[in-house]
Amino acid sequence: MGSTTKFVNEFCDIIDSYGGRDKVMKALCYSAKLVAGYHAKRNPDLAKRYATASSRISGARATLRLIDDIPMIQYALEYGLGENEPDRVMQVLGVTANIVDLLYYPIEKVCWLAEHKIVDVKNADNWDNVNSIFWVLSVYLNLMRTMRNFSLNQDKLNRTKNVNELDVKTLTKHRLEMVSIVRISLDFVHAVSTLPKGYLWGGKLSTLQVGAIGTLSAGLGIYQIFAKRRLNK
Repeated sequence: MGSTTKFVNEFCDIIDSYGGRDKVMKALCYSAKLVAGYHAKRNPDLAKRYATASSRISGARATLRLIDDIPMIQYALEYGLGENEPDRVMQVLGVTANIVDLLYYPIEKVCWLAEHKIVDVKNADNWDNVNSIFWVLSVYLNLMRTMRNFSLNQDKLNRTKNVNELDVKTLTKHRLEMVSIVRISLDFVHAVSTLPKGYLWGGKLSTLQVGAIGTLSAGLGIYQIFAKRRLNK
């Protein structure tokens, strides 16, 4: 009973934050899409209902992202030219990623406004395609930064002569970064699938596959939140 109460309290703390709530909503969104894809031919009516639920949750997440510009601008200003990064490669990746994100958020807003017919946007499909391209670039740069950071940390660990000098917290953080690489790789596969057909594997993934990829990514994200909270206690 005590462990259940502890888990519920931790879960409530997580969904009380914007990032944690978004991860949970993402899990619900893609698990619903997964069910819709699985029942697409077995039970079309059930599949349609789950697809509607997935679409509604996805729309809610997109609406919440409308206010992400301000935190992003603040982060970019604080980051500057990445003077605190360990090497030049991380600096270049960090600055480039910030520029891409600063462009990506306004483009996503234009698509949101067009989708809800709040403003008339010419060539709305082209805006959607540009939005997908910037999403792919954003995820790709994030993946490159995470892999580079993991590699630098691995080099430090390899240079440590006495393994006993490494504390459990450092090793756990390093392993969690490996989880991040897997999670962001899944996000990259999903992002590329939204590109127009003819570009890499754009448009080639089924609803079932997208649902599985998104659900697994969300699950890893939630696991990381729990793990980091317990690590920092």
